[in-house]
Amino acid sequence: MSRKARTTQRCGKSLICCVATLVVAIAVSPFALSQKELPPKTNEDLPPGPLQAKATSACLQCHEARIILQQRLGKTAWTKEVDKMIRWGAVVDSADRDALIDYLSTNFSPEQPPYQAPRTTSGRSGAKGPK
Repeated sequence: MSRKARTTQRCGKSLICCVATLVVAIAVSPFALSQKELPPKTNEDLPPGPLQAKATSACLQCHEARIILQQRLGKTAWTKEVDKMIRWGAVVDSADRDALIDYLSTNFSPEQPPYQAPRTTSGRSGAKGPK
């Protein structure tokens, strides 16, 4: 067999090996990703009110509820946030904009008590508590 033929044969085998490795990696990666331990997810709701459903649909498309729940902003700051989110793609009907800002600035104003995250069990062992 000529030198060129051997080189071509070797390159062909290397290519097949690379493709096979890539196929296996792609096939295994979803399984590997699904096996990772994820932090516990909390299912918190925004406070009840006439705009709860609209705030949920507008805000929770991109954010977890706790991002909103932990905010303490005045009406001016909420107006800037809502307008920024609308520019970035949040779907808010123009007829609902002012009412949404009122809902957020009422429920998440600086006068509201600080947000208290719900306690979750992390499943960690060996954690030391207070003595």
